[in-house]
Amino acid sequence: MGRHFSTLYRELKCNRCYVTDSAYRPSKAERRTCARRRRSRRNKHFTQDDFQCVKELLAKRWSPEQISGYIRRFKLLKRPISYETIYQYFWEDKRNGGTLWQHLRQSTKKLRKRYNAYDSRGRLTNKKSISERPLSVENKRFFGHWEIDTVFGKGSKHCIVTLVERKSKYLLIGKLPNKSTKELNQRVLKLILQNASRFKTITADNGTEFHQYQAIEELSGVTFYFATPYHSWERGLSENTNELIRQYLPQKTKA
Repeated sequence: MGRHFSTLYRELKCNRCYVTDSAYRPSKAERRTCARRRRSRRNKHFTQDDFQCVKELLAKRWSPEQISGYIRRFKLLKRPISYETIYQYFWEDKRNGGTLWQHLRQSTKKLRKRYNAYDSRGRLTNKKSISERPLSVENKRFFGHWEIDTVFGKGSKHCIVTLVERKSKYLLIGKLPNKSTKELNQRVLKLILQNASRFKTITADNGTEFHQYQAIEELSGVTFYFATPYHSWERGLSENTNELIRQYLPQKTKA
């Protein structure tokens, strides 16, 4: 047949009739091969009309994850579309000179180059590192484990604190009169005590507003953990939640 024995071996392995007599039937093998090609990811399953629905939701400043979930829930398309497919469509549009990518929340965010500058963030004595956090928190097996962050508005007197529960994505927002540790502790304690049975741990970044965390621990019994400096992905849920809040409360918004 002029083919390598490995090619013949793979063909037999893929297309034998294992359920019956393990025989190889060419007609059935041909049907199986054609079916696999139809299902191949290289074939585009979505038309431009399908992506028009995606564009309309993107115009509302929704993320690809939100768009995918909304389409799946309300069955707006014949088949569900994953957020990875939506991202691929955006990047292909960008390569062709399109502007859809500019509607993504992180599209214009610039990273600051720090070089060798000294930074005191994370230099907090006796803090518990995120590496010490129980594995069950990482796996989101139980409720009661939260991520905390602050979102600043215009100037130094416009700020909110956000607490988002890792498993349920339940969000608590508290307004702060300023960025001081005192005001933050008072507001966080109030939010915790209003939902006392729902709090077990809180994971924070290394901002100075959290440096008096031990007072919250003593009064509430909730354990604080701190992410590695500049490792924002360790608190990905909090970061994504804040990006969503920024859509409705832009950075220059006054409280």
